[in-house]
Amino acid sequence: MTDNQNDAPRQAALDYHEFPKPGKLEIRATKPMANGRDLARAYSPGVAEACLEIKTDPKTASRYTARGNLVGVVTNGSAVLGLGNIGALASKPVMEGKAVLFKKFANIDCFDIELDETDPEKLAEIVCALGPTFGAINLEDIKAPDCFIVERICRERMDIPVFHDDQHGTAIVVGAAATNALHVAGKRFEDIKIASAGGGAAGIACLNMLLKLGVKRENIWLCDIHGLVYEGRAEDMNPEKAAFAQKSDLRSLDEVIAGADLFLGLSGPNVVTPDMVRSMAKRPVVFALANPNPEIMPDAARAAVPDAIIATGRSDFPNQVNNVLCFPFIFRGALDVGATEINDAMQVACVQGIAELARASTSAEAAAAYRGEQMTFGADYLIPKPFDPRLSGIVSSAVAGAAMETGVAARPIADLEQYKADLDASVFKSALLMRPVFEAARTAARRIVFAEGEDERVLRAAQAILEETTEQPILIGRPDVIARRCERAGLSIRPERDFNIVNPENDPRYRDYWETYHRVMARRGVTPDLARAIMRTNTTAIGAVMVQRDEADCLICGTFGEFRWHMNYVNQVLGSEMHHPHGALSLVILEDGPLFIADTHVRVRPEPADLAETAIGAARHVRRFGIAPKVAFCSQSQFGNQQDEGGKRLRAALVLLDEAPRDFSYEGEMNIDAALDPELRERLLPGNRMEGAANVLIFANSDAASGVRNILKMKAGGLEVGPILMGMGNRAHIVTPSITARGLLNMAAIAGTPVAHYG
Repeated sequence: MTDNQNDAPRQAALDYHEFPKPGKLEIRATKPMANGRDLARAYSPGVAEACLEIKTDPKTASRYTARGNLVGVVTNGSAVLGLGNIGALASKPVMEGKAVLFKKFANIDCFDIELDETDPEKLAEIVCALGPTFGAINLEDIKAPDCFIVERICRERMDIPVFHDDQHGTAIVVGAAATNALHVAGKRFEDIKIASAGGGAAGIACLNMLLKLGVKRENIWLCDIHGLVYEGRAEDMNPEKAAFAQKSDLRSLDEVIAGADLFLGLSGPNVVTPDMVRSMAKRPVVFALANPNPEIMPDAARAAVPDAIIATGRSDFPNQVNNVLCFPFIFRGALDVGATEINDAMQVACVQGIAELARASTSAEAAAAYRGEQMTFGADYLIPKPFDPRLSGIVSSAVAGAAMETGVAARPIADLEQYKADLDASVFKSALLMRPVFEAARTAARRIVFAEGEDERVLRAAQAILEETTEQPILIGRPDVIARRCERAGLSIRPERDFNIVNPENDPRYRDYWETYHRVMARRGVTPDLARAIMRTNTTAIGAVMVQRDEADCLICGTFGEFRWHMNYVNQVLGSEMHHPHGALSLVILEDGPLFIADTHVRVRPEPADLAETAIGAARHVRRFGIAPKVAFCSQSQFGNQQDEGGKRLRAALVLLDEAPRDFSYEGEMNIDAALDPELRERLLPGNRMEGAANVLIFANSDAASGVRNILKMKAGGLEVGPILMGMGNRAHIVTPSITARGLLNMAAIAGTPVAHYG
């Protein structure tokens, strides 16, 4: 590799930290600061009221300040991972990084605090003095044995959780990985022998965690740079190491590793040889966690023992032991119940939650983030990936429950299941809005047929449907292809056992299907031969025929291909005087709430009657989400100030709506800013008929609607639910190729609600 190639990643990392503004953090206000009234409430004199409430009752600090969701990430920079004792100032980028991980994975706010203090007792004094600021303290990158002293003093004196992540975070993830590794190997904690290399904070904490999980102390053989920790050794000892001293004449790692079931390495590179792995017990577990270079490279360990179960601390090998699987969620659970400490029960609950999640089916979001990696539970997938969104709900709720059970929760949660659902909703942006739809879907067992049944997104959605609803998925596709893809994706579902299959290449209903299609289309130029060919090749047409024959209640199609191509076949088979596509409605979930956009796909240039029909249908669907519809007709024209043809059609649509009483609010035509800003709208048209911000935007052409939808998705971070095909009586929905597995699950819930439930 040339010098230029070496410099490129370094410069990219430096640029990342420098631009567009230095560092990785900023502070933002969470309350409005737009006028003098806001300022008077935020500071003087209004702030005094909050101060007096807290003085009267200190517990109210979590109500009136950010303390209850604020963690201090504290270090002196004496043991920064991979860099060593670089000092407090140089460690600041690492601490900022830790803070952004807290925010990303658990929505916890952090201040990073770098203290220029090497005396552990003085360091502890400073941390204790910070107690009023924080809801919890994360100690980070403090060398051993100083870290033991600092944590002990802080835990004794502070009434908030104090957690040294290098110790306990690593120990929790190691505990989860070991739990599943032994599950794969068919061994038990109480029976195994452990050889460990590394007597630092993380290594000692991992051994203590393994004791909590059932390992016998006499079966743990700890080595450090000086060899075995044995009874009577004086060199480089401390009480934490001495707790694992063995009464033995053995002195080196290569002696004690013989016959070991598990090697735990948190030391340095290349301290384990292939011969040492070969000397271990059958189906050995090798955790070579030194970073960046492990105690033995995975390829070398596997070459020595092909069935070895291996984990490292690196992201470029399977089974990365990464603290981010733990620390955001153990703090999330602890903060939410006002825990006074993070005790053993909470840590073990975290271990169990992480381990159980790895044994479950892989989430679609994690699979998308790690495309191409093996994510089926087994020797190469012992622990979940950090971007698995289920970690928050499963792990945090387990931690919160353990805190309550052990009596350290100052603010117990009344309904733990609801708490878990709320955490899931905070991760899955659609979950909260979709809750009423899912509740309605659970009251009826609807049969949903997926046209593109071989697509992995559809397969993941089918598994989620079976887990979360009463719906019955039907997949169109080749059974052998579907079975292989389910297995490859780590899904537990299988064709015919868990869901029905329609095989286009060989299905006993083929004759019935092509005859049905021909009967519908005979007067529209479709011959028997063409009907036969379509029923062999066109899965959208097959699905529509199934709904027409009452073998399914709703068709979902469109994961690939063009929207109107699919709509052509849906309308051919299922269209009628009563049912015809009259608009596509997309729900885009934004940080400040939901926004519905129509018509994004069906009518390119809708006439006034079409626009009125779209508004009525959109209002009906918006109510399904428990939202009162407020419809704005959007144009470049504003309340008649331009005479363009789009504005004229929108004004004519309002005239049609005014002909009968409506149970929803509507107004127009107007610019989008006037639709969303009621104060601006009132200035432009005092006394207009709409109150508050619009939540449904209807446009005069599909180009405008589709453009706004895509901008909100791609640039504003919006999450789309839909598009919902209006006018078909919930008998068919056409999605778009960008849809995710979660999006398909949401559409299945919409499809799973009978029309009677929503109008």
